[in-house]
Amino acid sequence: MTTFDLHLWLWQLVADQRAFWRNRSRAFFSFALPLMFLLVFGTLNDGEVLGDRGGIAANVYIVPGLLAYGVIMATFTNVAGDLAVLREAGVLKRLRGTPLPGWTFVGSRMASAVVIAVVVTAVALVVGSLAYGVEVRSETLPGLVLTLVAGTACFSALGIAVLRLISNADAAGMVTNVCILPLTFISGVWGDFGTLPGWLAAVAAAFPIKHLAHGLQVAFDPRTTGSGVDATDLLVLAGWTVAGVVLATAVLRRERRLG
Repeated sequence: MTTFDLHLWLWQLVADQRAFWRNRSRAFFSFALPLMFLLVFGTLNDGEVLGDRGGIAANVYIVPGLLAYGVIMATFTNVAGDLAVLREAGVLKRLRGTPLPGWTFVGSRMASAVVIAVVVTAVALVVGSLAYGVEVRSETLPGLVLTLVAGTACFSALGIAVLRLISNADAAGMVTNVCILPLTFISGVWGDFGTLPGWLAAVAAAFPIKHLAHGLQVAFDPRTTGSGVDATDLLVLAGWTVAGVVLATAVLRRERRLG
């Protein structure tokens, strides 16, 4: 059997999607919660403008930031929590005795997270357009798509890598929130809090959350010219993706040895 079997991968992907949507609590936190935040923050800031950002509507900045949060929840948080549960249940160990290769299994989990991220993105774009008039122009659509692709790949890989820090399934939510939530407040996810101190801005710039949110904000910004692609954001996301893949590979090898 080859390392990657397309038929097995598709079969596992369908099974993962069924399991995800049947688990209402997981679906809520991965899908409904980010959209709820979008509605709350969008409504609170509807009609407001950001003077220090050229007078653009506040929701033009907030909607893509919350979209970034939705993508992170669908990929990083979902993958990490799911794998932690499977590890504790012994599923990852038992994979060695099945015809399903390890990377095919993990690849289906990542693909399932990407599917969820795509659904979250589509709904967020519809809500942003219909409720708040926030839309992406056709000229900057390439920037939106490339940033979303880079972001989903990055945070899916990091979702596997962070498994090394999760001692048990119960700790998964705490660990992922500790890794993500503090950074969201300094990365433009929840809105514009003004100029950050230099050291805090440097911390935000070093991590991928800032660059996913900023890349999406550039694509949504009506002042953006050209394709809406921010090369710096994409390079940082690509760098973290490479690091995530390397760390994820090491984590999976460790789990296999322990099994």
